[in-house]
Amino acid sequence: MPWKYQIDHPLDSPERTLAHRKILKSKKFLQNLYRQWYSHFLKEIPSLPPGKLLELGSGGGFLKELEPRVIASDIQKLPTNDMTFSAVEMPFEDQSLAAIFMIDTLHHIPDAAKFFTEAERTLIPGGIIKMIEPANTLWGRFIYKNFHHEAFDPTGDWTLPEKGPLSSANGALPWIIFCRDREKFNASYPGLEVRGITYTNPFLYLVSGGFTCKQMLPDFLYRAVELIDRMLPVLSPSMSMFQIITVGKKMVC
Repeated sequence: MPWKYQIDHPLDSPERTLAHRKILKSKKFLQNLYRQWYSHFLKEIPSLPPGKLLELGSGGGFLKELEPRVIASDIQKLPTNDMTFSAVEMPFEDQSLAAIFMIDTLHHIPDAAKFFTEAERTLIPGGIIKMIEPANTLWGRFIYKNFHHEAFDPTGDWTLPEKGPLSSANGALPWIIFCRDREKFNASYPGLEVRGITYTNPFLYLVSGGFTCKQMLPDFLYRAVELIDRMLPVLSPSMSMFQIITVGKKMVC
């Protein structure tokens, strides 16, 4: 049995994303990790102002199955989408979105500055952007630079070469924007504020095999791995592979 999945579709094709959806649905470790991530989104909803709930870069995910009010969107036309559009040109009225949810999406957006301009325009005061992204920690940097197919360049800027929706990437982009260039972000988007960054998940994604490799451990060990995965970032944030970033639209005085 090959260790890696053999997927006969180009990385940037819709068929590849649909293949990823099948993988996500078939693996307990990966599916439960996504359920954990989605729970961070769902618990925000009761406290949000009235407005539309948007998921950007829905891809092969299943957030809409857990919360039908969510608008599932992607830059690729997929049968699981409600809408297809670019994050740098969103087809929503000013102050119409209560939330923008994203998993591993920001670091694929070719022009992050344009996205945040759109987010500032479309979010209702009190609305949020909540995203799960790669973390530029000691452990995360080691994994992403040595074992991941996507670029991870902390020296980069806010733009990416436009190769394709998945092949254009810089996993260090969230760190660049919210840590290295935080003053630039604050000055460029006075209506937005970073409300929190939480480091998380050192092992679950690795053990799941992600979307390219088979799951490394049997299903019955999930709870043990999850316990370690939750506790270790509390003891040592530098061991995290991911970060949960919350950005809010400021209330009008």
